[in-house]
Amino acid sequence: MGETRIHLCGRLTARLDGVRIEDGLTGRQGRMLFAFLAAHRLRAVPRGELLQVLWPDEPPAAAESALAALLAKLRKLVGAEALAGRHELRLLLPAGAWVDLEAAADGLHRAESAIAAADWARAWGPARVALHIAARGFLPGYEAPWIASIRRRLEDMRLRAHECVARSGLGLGGAEIATAERAARGLTELAPLRESGYRLLMQALAAGDNQGEALLVYERLRSILRDELGASPSASAQALHRQLLTSG
Repeated sequence: MGETRIHLCGRLTARLDGVRIEDGLTGRQGRMLFAFLAAHRLRAVPRGELLQVLWPDEPPAAAESALAALLAKLRKLVGAEALAGRHELRLLLPAGAWVDLEAAADGLHRAESAIAAADWARAWGPARVALHIAARGFLPGYEAPWIASIRRRLEDMRLRAHECVARSGLGLGGAEIATAERAARGLTELAPLRESGYRLLMQALAAGDNQGEALLVYERLRSILRDELGASPSASAQALHRQLLTSG
């Protein structure tokens, strides 16, 4: 039996039992139907929900017939045993199947658990996997309410993965300081009001003997919080700033 791998982030690709099937998916609706069932494969999906997925605004008069035709084509493509149910549908993948959304969530969970235990080496790989997947974006070029919902979750995972890469890189030190700096800088760009990114960037720059740049990062944080929120950096950011001043 061949490998089963599904990529829903970035370019949609699907390999079922070693066979590529994405080119056989019927148009945009066929691809959206497959992507939705793959992203929600751990539960059964009612037909009514699938109608809303494919026609979120106003379904056509023959929506049920159109859905039945799409499901029939998908069942023929993936195999009758892989698309179970009639009134409630579920995509059944073989044991060991890999879906990128699930891999990102699992990697992030393992990375955050390892970081909580200060096990930087164990966090490093899973954090980078989660970041690589999340950065690709979910179903680019497609728009629907359910897609927007997954994108919001994925964006949160992306921010947390940036933080995990930065923290584990700082913990490992050496050549990984540069990776930590890039991850922290990316976090400040994606979430300019998220203070943890600035703190991590300050630490990474200081670890690379760039104290002056680290101090400039603090000033940028202070200005953004003042201008946007009328607030000041947290006590931990201020303490880090004082530490940089005294160590310089």
